[in-house]
Amino acid sequence: MERLVHQIMFNLRVRYPNRTASALRKLVYRLAGMQIGRGTILGRIFVNWPHQVLIGSDCLLQRDVVLQFAGIWAPGRRIKIGDRVFIGRGAEVNITHGLVIGNDSLIAAGCRLIDHDHGTIAGELIRTQECPGEHIAIGNDVWLGSNVVLLKGVSVGDGAVVAAGAVVTRPVPPMEIWGGVPARKLGERRTICA
Repeated sequence: MERLVHQIMFNLRVRYPNRTASALRKLVYRLAGMQIGRGTILGRIFVNWPHQVLIGSDCLLQRDVVLQFAGIWAPGRRIKIGDRVFIGRGAEVNITHGLVIGNDSLIAAGCRLIDHDHGTIAGELIRTQECPGEHIAIGNDVWLGSNVVLLKGVSVGDGAVVAAGAVVTRPVPPMEIWGGVPARKLGERRTICA
């Protein structure tokens, strides 16, 4: 009985009040050019160029998520999020090239997805140098633990898991478990035989 009461309180407190606010947010973002699928719930997020973003159906983006295209206005969609994707509180996307997140992926709270660096040539101000970068691609059914950092050019294969706090600087193959700084292979996902 106690569990049922907690579930009801959770739904009233978290899901239903968010739906009204989410509907208003979605309306405003759609008017600004963002494409948002049916059933998606948006917490209080920050998006600097909404027309750059495509979010699939039945996604949940918790509050304080940042979807930032780090550049001047440009046409097209650079941030593409698939269906049934969860992005946890305080996650940040900061891109100049592009990001694709596949279906059914889980991006935990505090993750940072950054597809560019700053130039480091001596004798020039770092802030005025060109920012080299490459797209980031996250496959289907991927789980990024809390505070994972994905850097430029990284791809994470279908079904992969990246442990909390990892800094990923190179591609993660499908179905592998990675962790550490810099991230390296820790194991593989296996099916359980009954």
